[in-house]
Amino acid sequence: MKFLVVDDEKDVEMLFRQKFRKEIRSGDVELEFAFSGKQALEILNSTEPPDVVYVFSDINMPGMTGIELLEKVKTNHPNIHVSMISAYGDDENYNKAIKSGAKEFFTKPIDFNTLKEEIFQMILKKKEG
Repeated sequence: MKFLVVDDEKDVEMLFRQKFRKEIRSGDVELEFAFSGKQALEILNSTEPPDVVYVFSDINMPGMTGIELLEKVKTNHPNIHVSMISAYGDDENYNKAIKSGAKEFFTKPIDFNTLKEEIFQMILKKKEG
């Protein structure tokens, strides 16, 4: 299953690759990275239908915010799950994200155990379906 991580901080890629090393090696998870909302949309629109099943996006990014990206993804690709990541666990961002269709809302530092549980549920559903 292909997951797209969107964050303007480049060190996030190394962190995700490290935390999902075992799942990547086993072939259960494929990670792709975008460093802006615009780049994320280019990746999603590069295949029809998109081969990404889940997007994890930071909320606060220069240019297109994570919320704007979320709204575009949900409009153009309603079957792709999107979870938001924020350094701030404030109610305003949380409510905006959930109202816009976010599946989950994670605060930094990310609880990778919770994130992995979310991903494993999707993998199980896919294998059962």
